[in-house]
Amino acid sequence: MSSKSPSFIPYKPIQVDEDSLEIRISELNKKIQLRRSIRHFSSKSISKESIEGLIKIAGSAPSGAHKQPWTFVAVSDPAIKSKIRMAAEEEEKAFYSERATEEWLKDLAPLGTDWNKEFLEKAPWLIIAFRKSYENSPEGRKKNYYVQESIGIACGFLITAIHQAGLVTLTHTPSPMGFLSNILDRPENEKPFLLLPVGYPDENAEVPNLERKDLGEISVFK
Repeated sequence: MSSKSPSFIPYKPIQVDEDSLEIRISELNKKIQLRRSIRHFSSKSISKESIEGLIKIAGSAPSGAHKQPWTFVAVSDPAIKSKIRMAAEEEEKAFYSERATEEWLKDLAPLGTDWNKEFLEKAPWLIIAFRKSYENSPEGRKKNYYVQESIGIACGFLITAIHQAGLVTLTHTPSPMGFLSNILDRPENEKPFLLLPVGYPDENAEVPNLERKDLGEISVFK
């Protein structure tokens, strides 16, 4: 048991008038409901500083024992993006032709997806989230806790931040994703969790005409 006493500082909440709370939530909901997964990107550039800001927001997410078990690798180098696309498409071809069940392919059909992942080169940035199962230190390995849950929450923050900034993204999870560790030269304690292309939408971008489940289908009040 550590003898170190916890350090606390006063919490400074966002000041919200109780009468305007429902209005604030309603306005936020309208903005968030506009978020869509985009597969057609503009090549318009985005500054490194903007990507740094988005990653800082992701890094503010809660995590098990505040271990912050994540690394976000941001890629803009065309050569590296090309390598990632080639490796991802190799896995995706195997998925669509061999590994995916008929039921799975049927469920994917309305989304119009296939093995071609042009967006991995077209988007100005790729952000790859790596989960850290443990930390390396001079004293040896140090365990991280609730790693999967923590990185998932951080990626949720990141996706929301990308949308709120006026940019678009797509949650890409080629399986297996070990090629990302090799291409990006990541250490053994980091495993790829999610790949997010980030950019502006192409002016002719289209999205599937889908409906989200209504409140009654996703919630229970007691």
